[in-house]
Amino acid sequence: MEIIQSLKWRYATKKFDTTKILSKEKIDTLTEAFNLTATSYGLQPLKLVVIHDKEIQNKLTEHSWNQKQVADASHVLVFCIENVVGEEYITQYFNTVKDIRNTSDEILNPFKEQLINSFKDKPSEEISNWASKQAYLAMGNILTVCATEKIDACPMEGFIPEKYNEILKLTELGLSAVLVLPVGYRAEDDMFADLKKVRRPINESVIIL
Repeated sequence: MEIIQSLKWRYATKKFDTTKILSKEKIDTLTEAFNLTATSYGLQPLKLVVIHDKEIQNKLTEHSWNQKQVADASHVLVFCIENVVGEEYITQYFNTVKDIRNTSDEILNPFKEQLINSFKDKPSEEISNWASKQAYLAMGNILTVCATEKIDACPMEGFIPEKYNEILKLTELGLSAVLVLPVGYRAEDDMFADLKKVRRPINESVIIL
């Protein structure tokens, strides 16, 4: 039940305490959790940008519909997707599998070729949509970890990706911003902290067959 209590504790934080900063250990936990997130085919078409620079945070706030969480949070996590997932990227993934597991090419090549051919036939928009879904998986995982670590967070889609890409120079890295997650500690006067969580009853949201 401890995990359930943690999930009840968490909420989309509207106001952060600007005097409280997450420790390196807490950030390391979040980045490790991000890296361990399950992704389709195990391809990890994602990267996480961790921002702890008030000047950058203030610039980004302007392009986040002026939501102060971006400026006031201890850190801002930006979930990004790879702009190109093709033969080179997939081959690199399988080389990593081979190095870590010592799996032979004879076993790996059939699946590798299948994925290469599959992605070769997909429109870039379809691949982008697929990769974005992996970003949502990663954010969901991070939100749960935040709850267990008593880290406050505010998941956000309300920002201008093109401006984030420009300010963070993501395009030069072959990346695009998809989601934003300010993290830190809630302010004592955040009125939303004590509001009861609103959810449908379990019997209306879960179907057991």
